[in-house]
Amino acid sequence: MKNVVILAVIVFAVAGAYLLGRQQVEAPDTAPAPTASMPTQHPPVNQDPARPNDAGDIDAPDPDAHFTHFRVGQRNVKSILADGDVIWVATSGGVIRYDTLRDSYTLFDNRTGLLANGIFHLSLYEGRLVAGTYGGGLSILNDDGETWKTYNIPDGLGDGFIYDMLKLDNGDVWIATWSGVNRVRGGDLDDRDSWDLFTVANTNGGLPNDWVYALQPGQDGDIWLATEGGLSHFKDGQWTNWGHAEGLGAPYELVKDEIEFKNDPAKYSEHHARQKEEMNLQDVDIAYNPNYIVALLADWRDGTVWAGTWGGGLSHYDGNDWTVYTKVDGLPGNHVFMLHQDPDGAIWIGTNDGLARMDEGSFKRYTTTDGLFSNRIFAMETAADGSRWVGSFGGVARISNLD
Repeated sequence: MKNVVILAVIVFAVAGAYLLGRQQVEAPDTAPAPTASMPTQHPPVNQDPARPNDAGDIDAPDPDAHFTHFRVGQRNVKSILADGDVIWVATSGGVIRYDTLRDSYTLFDNRTGLLANGIFHLSLYEGRLVAGTYGGGLSILNDDGETWKTYNIPDGLGDGFIYDMLKLDNGDVWIATWSGVNRVRGGDLDDRDSWDLFTVANTNGGLPNDWVYALQPGQDGDIWLATEGGLSHFKDGQWTNWGHAEGLGAPYELVKDEIEFKNDPAKYSEHHARQKEEMNLQDVDIAYNPNYIVALLADWRDGTVWAGTWGGGLSHYDGNDWTVYTKVDGLPGNHVFMLHQDPDGAIWIGTNDGLARMDEGSFKRYTTTDGLFSNRIFAMETAADGSRWVGSFGGVARISNLD
């Protein structure tokens, strides 16, 4: 196994302070499968069992290493944002600001103004950081870099659980929530009258499910939406959607022997159970739902759409037909948590069992054996210097010169 130098950043509270350190360690094994501990209408923030954080001797990082890591403790990394020399990392324990030049770290959480520590989404809006939280609404970092302006249900949000935010070229802002999708006409977040909320009910099923997980811009001012009930498209005031019946996600018989997660969320959530019943999957008691889109990507090269599903593999829609990729085709795992397109156009897929780069229909897989922090891949970002940052449970891997 390759030697891997790990830049260990262990972030935890000790009397209001945070212990930071570097550590030479072996690349860890993959994290355990997500589990849920109690009935809930929303999945638990930290779905992975705890793993220990241990401090070690401090070593300088190797500039020639393929991967360097920093740890975020017993937390999921759900989103990463590169902003110049700063890397923002969204975890289930708050937002980390990492200054790559100064090698300094700041943690923002509910002790510093956020209403919830679980962070699903990071982006920039008018030059300021946006954090989509797990139950605490949409928070925007003020110009002082310390305080937050938060928007919540009284301001127009459909739900306090925010999964994505997107600004279109016409100035409209769309916000994915677990009670529909908001559109803020003109992007004026402070004008309550500018807020719309689209749901299954008021779109006559055009939005197939109120749990909206991702948003992607089309090429003509349109927008693609990932939901737990399938793919939706909004253009010129019209809604269209596609589900498993139209070709989204692999059939159960094709993937049933390769479903790694046996702990089905439908056992703990009435919402998930209802979705399984609607698909006549109530007798499937493992984590499989091909309508459930966890990750979404609109390919800027040709306008086609990629959808990562919950146990049904990776699906590609070219505007007419669907193509499905699973482990049989070389995909590392059939649970696709993340899709990322780098500036060169390459598509990266984060799965339950490794990271893959797609090349003309084939997949090159990377795992902890290559130096990734974990094989559960939830987030990825390409920085201006070309480095790639990959988020998983417990940490982030920075890829510098990977073949």
